[in-house]
Amino acid sequence: MGVDQDDKNNIVIKEKKKKFRMVETDERELEQKLRAHRRKIMRRTLIVIVVILALFFGFYLYLATRTFTDYTALNTVERSDTAAAQFEEFDGNILKYSNDGAFYTDKSDHMIWNQTYEMQNPKVDICQGYLAIFDGGGTAVYILTKDGMQGNIKTTMPISRVCVASQGTIAVLMREDTTSYLQLYNKEGELLASGELHQENSGYPLTIALSDDAKKLAVSMLDIGEGKLQTTIAFYNFGSVGQNEIDNIVASYTYSDEVFPQMEFLNSNRMVAFGDSSILLFEGTQKPKVTKKTALDKQIKSVFYNTEYIGVVYNNEDSGNTRHVEVYDMKGKQVLSKDFDMDYSRISFLDNNEICVTSDVECRIYSLYGVERFRYTFDRKLYRVMSGATQMNYTFILDGTTEKVRLK
Repeated sequence: MGVDQDDKNNIVIKEKKKKFRMVETDERELEQKLRAHRRKIMRRTLIVIVVILALFFGFYLYLATRTFTDYTALNTVERSDTAAAQFEEFDGNILKYSNDGAFYTDKSDHMIWNQTYEMQNPKVDICQGYLAIFDGGGTAVYILTKDGMQGNIKTTMPISRVCVASQGTIAVLMREDTTSYLQLYNKEGELLASGELHQENSGYPLTIALSDDAKKLAVSMLDIGEGKLQTTIAFYNFGSVGQNEIDNIVASYTYSDEVFPQMEFLNSNRMVAFGDSSILLFEGTQKPKVTKKTALDKQIKSVFYNTEYIGVVYNNEDSGNTRHVEVYDMKGKQVLSKDFDMDYSRISFLDNNEICVTSDVECRIYSLYGVERFRYTFDRKLYRVMSGATQMNYTFILDGTTEKVRLK
């Protein structure tokens, strides 16, 4: 019995559908296998990544919590110094200055410029790319950048304090008998403004501070009258706002039984004042206001600061003659409280926010978490420590050499 054409077509169609289903099944199985393979590879990759991250974090934690007691000198440069030489970091390079001049070099001791002068008591003030070298108690001020001298000032009265702003404006506080004089100069040394402070009227000026943009000048004045002691911190504004005020004074704050001998603008709109019983933080673009007052229950041994943190050191009253350091952020929150037993001559923040404590031959470096990262006693005088490009690299300015080092 024959099969008609329709039946043949139906058979062919069924066979094709069967083959299609088989192919479709094979494709699904292949796709499932590929997905399973991809998941397997992804799991392996994730495990490898997690292991690498764990190893990296463990290594970082090891470096962050380890105390290094030695170093390897990567590069050593010989120097010739005088006994009176002092060193500062300026614009990423090294400033060496003494009574008869200043030398500005890179960290490989390549000369950038040198400036000769004669000073009995040379001091420096630095703001970003500008440097002022002045003679404390003398009459000379030199204004410099990384390109060399921009101007100089010769005063007619002894200098007590000099502040420089980020564009080279200079504020000078001078004293003669019972009268103090405030003068502002541009970077070429030309007089911009001047004023007098008479002790019988306003008190005795302790110090001044100039904002980075040179628009605000703060003066701390001590008044001892009728057996009472008080300090007044006055803010002068040399912009348009200050022109509408008497003598350009835009704010004034008086504190009884407190002395504020040190002040510093941390940027254009923030200033810190260190007193014998409190630390004041002022903020404001035009008329600064007190945003935080931190009471001190002990006498301060020293203070240090940068644009992010403020540090104070006290002497502990114990048999071991230990010290206590506290660090605060710009909101007044304490981020570190730690004791240490080193008899130091200098404490400061490095560029990486680590705390560097040094004496003539000893160095200790602490993280903001209070971990002692480095401890070492040198066989010759240590002038300065500068942080390097990584967590392990530093520059040591020692007697006769500059050494780029790596901790080990």
